Amino acid sequence: MPDENMKAIQREILLSFWKIHILHHAAEGSVVGQWMLKELRHHGYEVSPGTLYPLLHRMERLGWLRSEADEAGGLKAKRSFYATEAGKNVLSLVLKQMRELKEETQTEFCDARKGIRK
Repeated sequence: MPDENMKAIQREILLSFWKIHILHHAAEGSVVGQWMLKELRHHGYEVSPGTLYPLLHRMERLGWLRSEADEAGGLKAKRSFYATEAGKNVLSLVLKQMRELKEETQTEFCDARKGIRK
């Protein structure tokens, strides 16, 4: 797949998956940026710090995350992010929608393989 095409896919679709991953892990406990970068890369997502950190801050502005900075760290202090109740509600809604989409697309895929048209 050409590099430009993959960048468009990342911007338009995969960004939502990144947010879901972030909310999932932040609902389990604290998330720091460097760990989240490694986690997303582990799942095959090519995310740069220049994309992740603004995303974390945007999710914080939306009220889905809250953060705490290590007071001893000064200006470059490590910041831990946690899911808020609103973020957990968003995660719950999104997971429900994902389950419905998965069921629908699996059924259609199986029907298509069997030659059944709807």
